[in-house]
Amino acid sequence: MDKINVMLIDDHRVVRQGLRDFLELQGDIEVVGEASSGEDGVQLARELLPDVVLMDLVMPGIDGVETTRRLKGASPSSKVIVLTSFADDDKVFPAIKAGAISYLLKDISPEDLAHAIRAAQRNEAVLHPEVAAKLMQEFSAPRPNEAPVDQLTPREMDVLRLVAKGMSNKEIADKLVISEKTVKTHLSNILSKLHLADRTQVAIYALRQRLVPME
Repeated sequence: MDKINVMLIDDHRVVRQGLRDFLELQGDIEVVGEASSGEDGVQLARELLPDVVLMDLVMPGIDGVETTRRLKGASPSSKVIVLTSFADDDKVFPAIKAGAISYLLKDISPEDLAHAIRAAQRNEAVLHPEVAAKLMQEFSAPRPNEAPVDQLTPREMDVLRLVAKGMSNKEIADKLVISEKTVKTHLSNILSKLHLADRTQVAIYALRQRLVPME
């Protein structure tokens, strides 16, 4: 089984060591590199092309939001998990908009962090409950400049609603009795038509448009 290659970007050596010590106990996860600044992290990601990056937000030099933006340019396939000490609502959406797939607090349990890394590898988002609540408050109102949902076909609407409920491609395929490849095609069409970047933005869009209930 291929291991999930993880890179750490955090300016605190003790934090990086703690993350490394735990993650190296996981049979399916390998820490392939670490950086103490955003600039070094972007360069290292360009060289290593990690599957998942654990990203601190508050660092000297460029912060985690800008580092995420640059890193996604240098290594587009890398999934960025923001791991920070604060549910800072000024940075939640900028981090997601910059390309982060998940936004977690550093008080997360080690087991839940490992789950989030595996979910990110499957292109699935995980949000800390406090962060999720802020997102719901901030982005529940429809925006007039958003692409209209009536561009989507009925089947694309089905896929959009299931993505917004947090279902994986396999779960959606099973639910709709279609292939995973077809789900990926529908999702690609949704992203293109609605001018969205990833599954997290799809979920936020669906909530704003009242296409799924806020739980």
